[in-house]
Amino acid sequence: MVAVSNLALVCGQVGRPGAGIYPLRGQNNVQGACDTGCLPNVYPGYQRVDIPLVQQTFERAWAMPLSVRPGLAATEITGKALEGAVKALYVMGENPVLGDPNTEHTRKGFQKLDFLVVQDIFLTETGMLADVVLPATCFAEKDGTFINTDRRVQRVRKAVEPPGEAREDWRVIAELSKRLGYEMRYESPEEIFEELGRLWPALEGITYGRLERGGIQWPCPTRSHPGTEFLYKGGFPRGKVSFTAVSMAPPVERADREYPLVLTTGRNLFQYHFGSMTRRAAPIESHAGKPYAEIHPEDAEHMRISQDETVRVTSRRGSIRLTARITERVRRGEIFIPMHYAEAAVNVLTNNEALDAFSKTPEFKITAVKVERLAQEG
Repeated sequence: MVAVSNLALVCGQVGRPGAGIYPLRGQNNVQGACDTGCLPNVYPGYQRVDIPLVQQTFERAWAMPLSVRPGLAATEITGKALEGAVKALYVMGENPVLGDPNTEHTRKGFQKLDFLVVQDIFLTETGMLADVVLPATCFAEKDGTFINTDRRVQRVRKAVEPPGEAREDWRVIAELSKRLGYEMRYESPEEIFEELGRLWPALEGITYGRLERGGIQWPCPTRSHPGTEFLYKGGFPRGKVSFTAVSMAPPVERADREYPLVLTTGRNLFQYHFGSMTRRAAPIESHAGKPYAEIHPEDAEHMRISQDETVRVTSRRGSIRLTARITERVRRGEIFIPMHYAEAAVNVLTNNEALDAFSKTPEFKITAVKVERLAQEG
């Protein structure tokens, strides 16, 4: 992404219609989560935790001491748990047991924790390991805002009441904080949004009242500001653009004689992420079919694998069984497996040690594997 951003800047493809970079994120509110500080190294508005002035600003706002040390990325937590450095974990709306690389490594790390809390709308594979499960609410059961990738803040309105003991995430956090000795006196998501605006000027001019008339793109510094349709349309804050150097890092794993194929993972049309919601929807599940591996015809012929035959895919970390789909959708020497299926969890195969140095993103697209016919075992 950094390299693509540099390219767009060199070509002048920013700050005007039809330009810019628009990454399709995993969910509708990934931008909003990042904007509001759900990252280990920043507060809301991407204000760095290791800058003393920023630290002091948030300490005054929240009336409590704060650390200047960045936290751990999600993909670093399991390793620290295995080392004993992380004793307890609170997981909200995430299923790391299926979603993180090297499923067995993740499971062992979570099992070593002294205390695990999972807050979600369904009982996931991660929730099954939890000491406490807190029922959360889905989008239709709560009020609030989403921010999508073009920085547009939009209202979310409750359509139905939550079932049973399910509560909105902000209520759960506020109640838990109160029981731990720090009272959060919020009465609504609107109050929380107003606080965000006080701490991050880009949101200061956006109010729930204005959002009733439609979405507004930040930065929007005042109540009379219309929002910013094109970021950097008039130039850059420092005058000239700042490029970021990128170093090419080779894959941690390469195909070899023992593991001659390269596995890449991804999505198919009928499932969403790791299926905690879509696997429970019978019409979607019926179209999604069974777990499968896409294999190039020449590779399949070499391995004497037939269409729809059950095969075993093995990496240095584990193996899974699934159906072979012979297709030219993949290149020779590569196989593709969707990430959605718990019964053939592809992250059993992927490498937890192959992380990007900056983002800590796993190398989901490159894993050395071998494919075997199960008929050979008979």
